[in-house]
Amino acid sequence: MNVEQLMRCARAARMDVALAGTEQKNAALEAIACALDAGRDAIKAANLEDVNAARASGMRESLIDRLTLTDKRIDSAIEGVRTLIALPDPVGGEDASVVRPNGLRIARRRVPLGVVGIIYEARPNVTVDAASLCLKAGNVCVLRGGKEAIRSNIALAKIMREAVASVGLPADAVCLCEDTSRDSANAMMNAVGLLDVLIPRGGAGLIRAVVENAKVPVIETGVGICHIYCDKGCDHRMAIDIVENAKCSRPSVCNAAEVLIIHSLEAAALLPRIKAALDAKNVELRCDKRAWAILRRSENVKEAVPEDFRTEFLDYVMAVMVVDDVQEAIDEINAHGSGHSESIVTNDYGRARQFQDRVDAAAVYVNASTRFTDGFEFGFGGEIGISTQKLHARGPMGLEALTTIKYTIMGDGQVRR
Repeated sequence: MNVEQLMRCARAARMDVALAGTEQKNAALEAIACALDAGRDAIKAANLEDVNAARASGMRESLIDRLTLTDKRIDSAIEGVRTLIALPDPVGGEDASVVRPNGLRIARRRVPLGVVGIIYEARPNVTVDAASLCLKAGNVCVLRGGKEAIRSNIALAKIMREAVASVGLPADAVCLCEDTSRDSANAMMNAVGLLDVLIPRGGAGLIRAVVENAKVPVIETGVGICHIYCDKGCDHRMAIDIVENAKCSRPSVCNAAEVLIIHSLEAAALLPRIKAALDAKNVELRCDKRAWAILRRSENVKEAVPEDFRTEFLDYVMAVMVVDDVQEAIDEINAHGSGHSESIVTNDYGRARQFQDRVDAAAVYVNASTRFTDGFEFGFGGEIGISTQKLHARGPMGLEALTTIKYTIMGDGQVRR
């Protein structure tokens, strides 16, 4: 089945899913959770084929980490699905109503977006997250992952489609495009009348291509050029822990830190300690002139070029800059950040508020790692993506972000004169 036929099948299923009650949607999610658990051996076998092929092709290890499905990650996916069951159904609730002087009762109701297309790269966990979130929000999804994860995605989609059908919902609530060529991506970008919205998840090149070329509405998600700023007088132990976590826990994800900024009064003492912590993962530091003057005799240190401060490395690489005050750090972040997640490590309440008020990003932290920008960590039960735009949705996109508004008006014969 080609991608246009697939989207037509999804379109035909959309009303059955949109009108499904909370109980039936939750039953489908529980069926998915049970089926993923029962099918984990098949999932891991398919994933191992993907990982072996990726490694043979020369994919770097940080990206292979994104591709890999372990028992722990399958358990996390199952937990994410079951978390959705416990969350309120966003569909159908009226969040505002008014009776006009002419007697018209106007209510605002949450309704599904409809058919949601997702184009993403080598992250098979997105297949489960996207399908389950769309389902709970009453949407049908058309998933188009990268070629590196195609075997994993086929195994996951098959399991979820059978689980959804087992509770009486159409299997086409979850549609996977097995064609991973550019032609299928272009077809989705031009699917006016078939897709209601298209969400790209991946690197800067993929997101830019979709935003610039799509004729259907697009929600732009997360290139993550995230910064950690270590302020004057900050707690050094806290700063080291936060930087190490934000850079090293999973460097290939969009909420990993890519740029370290340190106040000039702390740099001489703090920067070598941070480097010592990052050395455990052989993190390469690309330093501006002031940071280079401190670290130039160390291994894994290079002089930075301007492009390093606006690059999403997705690897064990970090740009480093020294500044003289918090406003200089804010200006750098607003100039070269991607609007994703930014953090300040500080003991000063005023500068913490200044940072949170003036940094233009979807998530702004004080004394915490940027790695928490995640729907599961925010209590949303996973997310369809991290939106870095300002229209419709921003930050981790949970259930409510996958709905829109319908106005329902009740009258008793009113006409406008």
